[in-house]
Amino acid sequence: MSFASLGLAEPLVRAVNELGYTQPTPIQAQAIPAVLGGGDLLAGAQTGTGKTAGFTLPILQRLHAFYTDNRSAQRAVRALILTPTRELAAQVEESVRAYSKYLRLRSTVMFGGVSINPQIDALKRGVDIVVATPGRLLDHMQQKTIDVSKLDILVLDEADRMLDMGFIHDIKRVLAKLPAKRQNLLFSATFSDEIKSLADNLLDSPALIEVARRNTTAETVAQKIHPVDRDRKRELLTHLIREHNWFQVLVFTRTKHGANRLAEQLTKDGISAMAIHGNKSQSARTRALAEFKSNTLQVLVATDIAARGIDIDQLPHVVNFDLPNVPEDYVHRIGRTGRAGANGEAVSLVCVDEKQLLRDIERLIKREIPQQVIAGFEPDPNAKPEPIQRRGQRGGGREGAAGDGNRAPRAAREPKPAGSQSTARRDGNTQPKQPKSAQPKSAKPQPPARNGGGNGRPSGGNNAPANRDRPARRSQRAR
Repeated sequence: MSFASLGLAEPLVRAVNELGYTQPTPIQAQAIPAVLGGGDLLAGAQTGTGKTAGFTLPILQRLHAFYTDNRSAQRAVRALILTPTRELAAQVEESVRAYSKYLRLRSTVMFGGVSINPQIDALKRGVDIVVATPGRLLDHMQQKTIDVSKLDILVLDEADRMLDMGFIHDIKRVLAKLPAKRQNLLFSATFSDEIKSLADNLLDSPALIEVARRNTTAETVAQKIHPVDRDRKRELLTHLIREHNWFQVLVFTRTKHGANRLAEQLTKDGISAMAIHGNKSQSARTRALAEFKSNTLQVLVATDIAARGIDIDQLPHVVNFDLPNVPEDYVHRIGRTGRAGANGEAVSLVCVDEKQLLRDIERLIKREIPQQVIAGFEPDPNAKPEPIQRRGQRGGGREGAAGDGNRAPRAAREPKPAGSQSTARRDGNTQPKQPKSAQPKSAKPQPPARNGGGNGRPSGGNNAPANRDRPARRSQRAR
């Protein structure tokens, strides 16, 4: 099967081929015809499956066809793609620009953490596709700097992550301002009851696509648990990196404080490491991601939110320095390796405090993760578990009100940069990249009940980035 056989125009096929993609991945092969058909779509796809191209390519095709058939039509925002974080927003918009290289379409990205004025300027010049985080989009809506009256297509990308981060009310406010007649596309790596409820209320008789079993991990990822005492995690991590000569190691911590502390300790151990999280400046995050992707930085320490824009071909190692509070986050984390059929390794350093978190993860993915005790790092059998939230200052626990895992007013969570507008909302951060490949296909999700929605028609143009938005995840999801 080729991209041309899916009904894509020659300029799109040419751009895709130049990027090195010759055959569509399973999600692309199913999603592209569904989106071109004009109906609503509910797609279950984890990161690394090529889902971004699965919705951007057919959107570009529809807009291109619309302008070809309606040459007198004025440029307007006809497609809106909502993402949970700045990193992911920029990544998606970069893909849109790359794929629309030979089309006369314009796109822009809007997220918080930077001045709103360049975004307003881009909108004034005219764009066809907007990629945005919910908080910054609402800023523009409130200031009446964006006109969505001609919107035809809405995409909620990584919808489960948006709900985890507390965006549901922002999403509802956005939906209330959009035209009732439009095509709705919802992409999610997991299918919680909340996602099903959102789909029930948003989608109208959607096509159903799922390319991996629900809430499961890719078979190409070798998962392993190393039991260790809480105070020896950093020492063990240093040992593993040196012993196996690991490079491009993505390490997850539960908190921003923990990420900073671990990066500093690894640097003292002679291992090049940097941390990225919401409190880092945009330039610092961009630099860290660039060095990590170019393989000049050995270890990148990240919180869940900040890592959403990391899209690296054949990333070899993911380490859970802290297990996540929400089991689904484990699936998201290790989905950053083992992409496109390549092999990857996901290692979790688990102390006695995290035994229940591990049980929750294994229950979710329906498998027991192999455990291996490393000689010299045997955990103390008499160690007593401590509540995780009490250990925040050690870099292993939950962060305070401004942390990645807890909701708080945005003023408390995210310092307002000079020149930016204040908001009562949130957002994540960004480094661009383009979609990747495939994962196995499996059972389809439960069809959501019919409700609201509709179809739309498209239109066309090409680029102009901007930036802003950052949500706070719910502290603990009810299990």
